[in-house]
Order: sequence, then structure tokens, then C-alpha cells
Amino acid sequence: PESPLAGFSTALSQTPSISSISSEGREDLQVNQLEAQIWIKPDIQKTDVDFSEILNAIQEIAKDVNIFFDELEGVNSPSKDDDSLLHHGNLTSTSDDASRLEVVGEEVPDKNKANGLYFRDGKCRIDYILVYRKSNPQTEKREVFERNIRAEGLQMEKESSSTNSDIIFVKLHAPWEVLGKYAELMNVRMPFRRKIYYLHHGYKFMNRIEKQISRFRGWLPRKPMKLDKETLPDLEENDCYTAPFSQQRIHHFIIHNKDTFFNNATRSRIVHHILQRVKYEEGKNKIGLNRLLSNGSYEAAFPLHEGSYRSKNSIRTHGAENHRHLLYECWASWGVWYKYQPLDLVRRYFGEKIGLYFAWLGWYTGMLFPAAFIGLFVFLYGVTTLNHCQVSKEVCQATDIIMCPICDKYCPFMRLSDSCIYAKVTHLFDNGATVFFAVFMAVWATVFLEFWKRRRAVIAYDWDLIDWEEEEEEIRPQFEAKYSKKERMNPISGKPEPYQAFADKCSRLIVSASGIFFMICVVIAAVFGIVIYRVVTVSTFAAFKWALIRNNSQVATTGTAVCINFCIIMLLNVLYEKVALFLTNLEQPRTESEWENSFTLKMFLFQFVNLNSSTFYIAFFLGRFTGHPGAYLRLINRWRLEECHPSGCLIDLCMQMGIIMVLKQIWNNFMELGYPLIQNWWTRRKLRQEYGTQRKTSFPQWEKDYNLQPMNAYGLFDEYLEMILQFGFTTIFVAAFPLAPLLALVNNIIEIRLDAYKFVTQWRRPLASRAKDIGIWYGILEGIGILSVITNAFVIAVTSDFIPRLVYAYKYGPCAGQGEAGQKCMVGYVNASLSVFLVSDFENRSEPTSNGSEFSGSPLKYCRYRDYRDPPHSPVPYGYTLQFWHVLAARLAFIIVFEHLVFCIKHLISYLIPDLPKDLRDRMRREKYLIQEMMYEAELERLQKERKERKKNGKSYHNEWP
Repeated sequence: PESPLAGFSTALSQTPSISSISSEGREDLQVNQLEAQIWIKPDIQKTDVDFSEILNAIQEIAKDVNIFFDELEGVNSPSKDDDSLLHHGNLTSTSDDASRLEVVGEEVPDKNKANGLYFRDGKCRIDYILVYRKSNPQTEKREVFERNIRAEGLQMEKESSSTNSDIIFVKLHAPWEVLGKYAELMNVRMPFRRKIYYLHHGYKFMNRIEKQISRFRGWLPRKPMKLDKETLPDLEENDCYTAPFSQQRIHHFIIHNKDTFFNNATRSRIVHHILQRVKYEEGKNKIGLNRLLSNGSYEAAFPLHEGSYRSKNSIRTHGAENHRHLLYECWASWGVWYKYQPLDLVRRYFGEKIGLYFAWLGWYTGMLFPAAFIGLFVFLYGVTTLNHCQVSKEVCQATDIIMCPICDKYCPFMRLSDSCIYAKVTHLFDNGATVFFAVFMAVWATVFLEFWKRRRAVIAYDWDLIDWEEEEEEIRPQFEAKYSKKERMNPISGKPEPYQAFADKCSRLIVSASGIFFMICVVIAAVFGIVIYRVVTVSTFAAFKWALIRNNSQVATTGTAVCINFCIIMLLNVLYEKVALFLTNLEQPRTESEWENSFTLKMFLFQFVNLNSSTFYIAFFLGRFTGHPGAYLRLINRWRLEECHPSGCLIDLCMQMGIIMVLKQIWNNFMELGYPLIQNWWTRRKLRQEYGTQRKTSFPQWEKDYNLQPMNAYGLFDEYLEMILQFGFTTIFVAAFPLAPLLALVNNIIEIRLDAYKFVTQWRRPLASRAKDIGIWYGILEGIGILSVITNAFVIAVTSDFIPRLVYAYKYGPCAGQGEAGQKCMVGYVNASLSVFLVSDFENRSEPTSNGSEFSGSPLKYCRYRDYRDPPHSPVPYGYTLQFWHVLAARLAFIIVFEHLVFCIKHLISYLIPDLPKDLRDRMRREKYLIQEMMYEAELERLQKERKERKKNGKSYHNEWP
């Protein structure tokens, strides 16, 4: 027998529909409630069903009808931008709401009223907030806009700020009918049936092994990085099949409660979708909230946070108060820095786009662990083999080798043994494991990207993004205003739209490309200025009064140059943002995504060149084109080009990367969290001074959120850009600085919690938006991966001494021709890598002030310098030796072999690693099969019902199916 609730639903289906209720609908509603109660009384006596359950169902239906009355009133009543809907203090409703509650006969939930997330009735949840000032002159546009908002079925309340009566908050609520209508139009996917998981039956032997492994795992302690499942709520949509919402098939969806069927992020997204399509003036282009925000009609627009992120009670004993509190405790708190991220919760609260960013950041951080471990191993290998390194031993023991001055006049002669410390530090980074690490990092970059594809596919499947496609984007208002006179038919929508001529587009792109080229020239000019600074100051530091600086003039020059370069980088970044914005607007992109991609590419190009240009100079140009003593190359025939340290140029590159990387990470973290913290602290301080502590805590949620900082105007651009630039530092010059992955790992562990803390506590809640992947950033990552192979090949071949040592060991050393290359084969390498110069051959402007008599008691006749040149008394003085050409050929051969080998390995890995995991592919096929079975069963059931109805009506047809 059917339950009384089933009969009750049948009776309600026979009552007049909502659309047919007359103007005296409230009285009809009471009659319908009374008839329904009378009808169900006999069944209640026959069954054990709780009467309160039925009354709750009646009240639910009554609530739906009342929502419809709100919609009718909203359509028929004019919108006003005065005090007709305005309430002061914390009053959050109109008198109509109170009368409506009397009809339903339900008490107002005090808790909902107190938390500031609902209207005064305690039922209508605030889905969106608009903020404007009464003194703003755009009153007429707001009136039309708000009247059209009501016509769309949204409910509205207004309230003045508790701290400033000029600020008005407009609270919006979407009733069930509006949510259902637009969810269907937007193809919002909702759960309709729980997933059926099946076990794959493998081989008996493998099953036994798995049982033994699981038994062994039972003895081990619980994984500390996993979150406590009891703390996290049950995210039902991840365990259900989903389908685009349809009001006609609403009975197929799992609806326990209409108020919570659409989560808060989805409700806000639907309301924002409506606001973007509401007109504020008569005219084709006078539409959308974004235009009202840009022209100042509204000051802000944002969805509300779900209450406070702090609680007096412990989350372990009393549970989480809301999702924001839960995210703070298990994600944004510093105490959980070692745990996995609750990505499903992040996605549910902030949307798929932000969820994908944190998923990518977490994946990148996790993949840095092996890279950081191998880099640390390379560094420790250099530490352990330091005492056995023949080259550093010879440098430290070369007290009789006098090196030529490294600058004009003021730089003195110096013993090679004075470079002992620098030689040892260089060995820490430039040792036998460096080449292996460079190959490993090139392969690591490919593995990272390929496995991210697989990880993204799993996330896209779990978050229902596999079949999601972005809807046809709207044209940017600036594009419409510029090209509104010329139109053509859109091939997709079939509607006329503004059109940009090909010649106009090409001319704008040419001007934009010229601007980009000019800004790159500005970067090169800045690097040229740093080079001049290094050339000038090395002589200044060499004549300095302090012995510490005088004896380490080259290190002091490098350190100060790097710090100045960092300041120039940060200043130029501000300029580049304005230039990129100007050039992107000059191009007039058609849609927002085209604008975003163009702006992203320019900003990345500018900042990448700005950040790495001086590093490229040190790696590949410093000390390469200086000439030799007696014939130095000079800038503008005045300044002698800077030489490398006697121990090599790699120490300069390490200092450049280490200082820039550490300073930039500290600066970025301060600007991301420190600056919003200071701003929010200053706002809270002013509120405490004006209204006191108790008054501040009683502010409603919309006022608390309004006092927070808005999200960056470019969305996640700054977060992605920071990580992509760091990825470039980690891969491009990693052969010169193996500790870069370790620094990146430490920074990212902090970065995840900093970003989480910022999103949860310091920023207004961003609008939840969907995305399938990380967009154009993936292509940029692939480009960096390719560039890293080339740069590391050049760093090993050109910057480090790996190739000269290899050539000496196999061709010129004690083991020449024996096929060995151990430390014993490097005896005499330092002397073989230095050339001899006759001191009397110095130019007048290069001749040092001292004659070197402090070394041997008599003026020096000869000094040494790093190069492969003939001695001064040879037939061709200072000409290149045969060893120089052997080293050059070996360097070119190494670059070609290294690049081809690594690229082959990268492509082989890309080919072998499928984009979709096998188990995910099987699950998708299984789901497709089950959905087809469900559709077949539903269609079969429908046809059988039609056949029974035909038989009842006396109609029959031949060859009926089934």
C-alpha cells in the first residue's frame, strides 16, 4: 500500500497550480492547507507516520507558494531608490515579510536572523550583495536596474551601513523557481543518482599480495598528512551521477531540501548570471552589472562569506559552525601545513576555477619533493667530496701563482690561493653530479606536466568538468562601443554583432608588438646600466679604505649589483603592468577571455625578461668577451668589461639566483598577505575607535565582508604569475643552483597556507566560477620546459668548468689516452687552464699602481689569467692554443648531444604516459554504459505506461513496441 505522503502528493497535484492562483491567493492557500489536512486524517489513523512530518511537508508547499507571491509583487511593484525598502541598523526586512510569516504560522528562526546571512524573516538566504552610495548621481540607472531585477523574480532588501549612512547595501535572494529556471538555462549539473562502484576481479596471486599489504598497513600508524574524515562534511555530489538540471525531470534528482539543493556558491553564480543580463537603460548595450560597477553606479558587488571563520568552541568537540570555519581550521590554519588540502571543500566554497589553482599549486609542491631531494643530494655530494677535489686543492695550494689585476689601476695583483674559499664554494654547485641533476630536472619538468594532465583529468571527472564547455562569451563593452557602427552576423548565434576589420586588427597588433619590443629594449638598457655599474664600482671597491671590502671587491660588486637589480626589477614591474594594460586595451580584444590571454602573455613576457635578463648576462656573457691583458675590450672605448673571478663565473650566477629568488619570495609574500593584513587592521582600528569593540562584533556579515579587501582585479593572475616565474627559476638555471627546488618547496609550503589564509580571512568571497584547466598557463609551462633544456645545456657547457676538465682529463692530463677521468687525472689542471702575460705589455690606462714587489721582493715580470693562449714569446703572442679549440669543439658537441638526448627522453615520456589514467578511463566507460542503461530503462518504462493507457482507453495498434 502507498504511504500517506504519496497520497498527499497526489492530492496536491490535483489542486490548482501556482500559476492559476488568483489575487486572493492567500485565502485559497489556507483553504488548500485545510483540505489537505482533512484528507490525510484517515490515513494518519491507519498508519504509524509521524504527523509532524506531514505538517512539515504542508509548510514546505506553503513556502513555495509564498515565494511565488513575492515574485508577483516584485514584478508588479515599481522599484524605488529611496527609503521605501531601506532599513537602518540591523533591520533586514519589510512589513510584508512579517505578514507573510503570520500566514504560514511559523516562528522566525532567531539564529538565522542573528548571523546576518538571511533576510529578517530568517528564511530567505542572502545570495548576493550590491553596495552603492546615496550621494552617487547614477540614481536613475539603479532604479531601472533594480526594477528589472525584481521582474526577473529576485527578492530584494536594502539597508544603510551602521558606520556610514551614505553607504547602502542591497541584499538579493533567489527563490526556488528562479534558481530552477536559470539552473536549467545555464546547464548546471546536479546529482540525480548515487554512483555504483564495482570491484575489478584480478588474479588470485595479486589478490593475496594486496591482502598481505593491507594487513601490514594496518600495523602502521595512520597517515599524518590525511585530514580527519569525521571533520569533513559528506560532499554528496562527488558520489553521485550528475546531469544538467531540468524542471520537467525534477523527480529524478536527489532533493532532500530545496533550500540546500543548490549550494551557496551555485546560488551566487546564478544570481550573478542574472545580474549580468539585466538592463539598466534603454538601449542595446546598456546591460549588465559590470558596466554599472565600471561607471560607478555601484561601488561593490560580492557574495557573502558563510559567517565567521573563528569559533569559541573547538571544532573537534562541537564541529564546524560553517564551511568558512571548516576551511580555516583544516586548510588555512598554520597548524595543518603538513596535511593535504581539502580540495573538494575549496571547490564547493570558492568554485572550480580557484579549486583548480590550489590543486595545481598542491601538485606542483608535491612534485618539488623529489627535485628538492636530488638537488640537496647534489649539494651534499659536493660537501662530502670537497676535500678530495683536486682542482680546489691546487687552487688553495697555489701560493706561487700570481694573478693579473681584474680591473684598471686600483686592483692589485693577487695570489691564486686567495680564491681558495670561492673555489670550494664553486665545487659545492659545480661537481660531477651537476650534469645528472640537469638531465633529471629536464625530465622532471616533462613528468610534472604529463602527470598534471592525468591529475587534472581525475579532478575534472570528480568535479563534473569533463563535458563542460564555456558558453558563448559576451562581447566586451569597450569592443561594442568602438565598433558598434559596423556589424556582421555571428555564425554561432545568428545575431548581428560589432565587427573589427582585418586591417584595423593587424595595425593594432603591429603597434602592440612594437610596444612590447620597446619595453624589452628598456629591460636591456637597464641591464646595460647594471653592467656599467659593475665595471665602475669594482675599481671603487678595490680602492676602498676598509680592508674587508678592498680584499673582496668583486664579491661586494656582485652583491650590491644584484640588490640594485632587484629594486629595478620591482620598479619596472609596476611600469610593465600599466604598459601591458594599455597595449592590451589598444588591441581591442573581442571577449573577456581574449583580453585575459593577451594581457597574461604580455605580463609574463615582460616580467620574465625583466627578472631573468641580468641572470642571462651573468650566465652567458660575463667574462666571455673581455679580451686579454694588454688588449682589453672596452665599453665606449672607456670602461673595461668585467672579468670573472679567478675561480670562475659560476659563483656570480649562484649569488644572483640565490639573492633574487629569496628577496622576491619575501617581497611577494609580504604583498600578498602583509599588505591586506595591514589594511584590514587599519579598518578595524578605526571602527574600534569610533564605535567600540562590542559594536564592531555586532556588525552584520555583509558589513564585515565589505570592510575586507576585494580580490585582485585580474583574478588569479598574480598567483599564477608568481608560481610560473618561480618554476622558471627552478628549471632554467638549475644546473648552476641545485638548491633552487628546495627553496621553491619551502616557499610553496608557506604559499599554500598564505593564499588559503588570504582567501578565507582577508578577502571578500570571490564569485564561484567554472574552468576546465589552468588555461594559457599550461602552454607557458611547456615553453619554459623547452627553454630550460637549452639553457641548462649552455650553463654546463659554457658557464661551468665541466667541459674543460673533461677535455683535460682525457686529452692533456696524466691519464690522457687511458680512458679514465678520476681525481688523479686532474693533477695539473689549474696550471694548464691559466695563460702567462708579460707585465710590461700592459696598456698605460690598465697598468696597476703597484708593481707586485710585495710577493717576491722584486717587481713582477709575469702574471697569469684564465684563458687558453700562447705565451708572450711565442711566434704568435697571445694567440689561441690548440687546447682552446678542443674545448670549444667539446662544448658545442656537448650542447648538441645534451639537447637531443634530453628532448628524445622528454618526447618518449610524453608518449608513454597517457593523458587519462586507465582506471579513470574504465570508470568513464562504465558510467557511460550505466547512463545508457538508465535511459533505456526510463524509456522502456514510459512506453509501457503509454501502452497500458491505450489499452484502458480501448485503443490498440499493431506491431507495438515493446
